[in-house]
Amino acid sequence: MVLAAGIGKRMRPLTDTRPKPMVEVAGRMLIDRNLDRLAAAGVTTAIVNLHHFGDLLEAHLKTRTTPNIIFSDERAALLDTGGGIAHALPRLGGAPFFLVNSDSLWLERDCNLARLTSAFDPARMDALLLLARPQNTIGYEGQGDYFLNSDGRLRRRGAHESAPFTYAGGAILSPRLFDGAPAGAFPLLPLFNRAETSGRLFGLELAGQFLHVGTPASIAPAEAALRQHG
Repeated sequence: MVLAAGIGKRMRPLTDTRPKPMVEVAGRMLIDRNLDRLAAAGVTTAIVNLHHFGDLLEAHLKTRTTPNIIFSDERAALLDTGGGIAHALPRLGGAPFFLVNSDSLWLERDCNLARLTSAFDPARMDALLLLARPQNTIGYEGQGDYFLNSDGRLRRRGAHESAPFTYAGGAILSPRLFDGAPAGAFPLLPLFNRAETSGRLFGLELAGQFLHVGTPASIAPAEAALRQHG
C-alpha cells in the first residue's frame, strides 16, 4: 500500500498544481521512486490511494507496467492514513502487507523491504515499523517518535520527551491491526498506540539513510544525498 492521497500542504506551492507524489526529486517523481523500490523487492501489485489531483496521478501511474497498480479511490472524501488503508483492505487481501509513504526515500545498504519481511512475525506482531536514528535522516526536524526496546517492541515518546528513533515511512502491517477500526476518516497513529499497549508494535532500524521529502526546502538536500549515494 502506497499512501498518495494527501493534500501536501507543507509542499506548497508545488502542490498547487500537482499531487505531492508527483513532485520530482533528482528528475524522478517521488511516487515512481517508491514504486521502483517495491518492484525491485519483488512486489507485483501495489495499491495506491487517490485524492488530491487524483486524475493526474491516476493517468501518470497508468503508464507504468510494474508493479501492477490498483487504485483505491478517495476523490469523493479524503480518509486520512488509517481510514485510507482500511478502505483499501478488501484490495489488499488477508495477508500482511507493506506500507510505504510516498514522500519517504531511503538510501539503502541492504533491501529494507526484504529485512522487514524476514523480521516480521505475525504471531507476535500487528505492525513492524522501519525506524531511523536522527543522524541517519535528512529533511526530518522533530523530536523522534519511538524508543526501541531490546526485544524489538516500541514505546511512543511522551509529550515532553525526545526519542532516539523516528518512523521512516515504511512498515509491514497485519490486517489484524484494523480489527474494530472506526468507519470513515481516521489517522493511523491510534492503531499503532493500541498495538503498543497490547505489546504487538515492533520496530526495525533502517539499514541506510532516511530522506524525508516533506517541504520544498527538503528537495535540494535530498537531491544532494542521492547524488552522493550514486
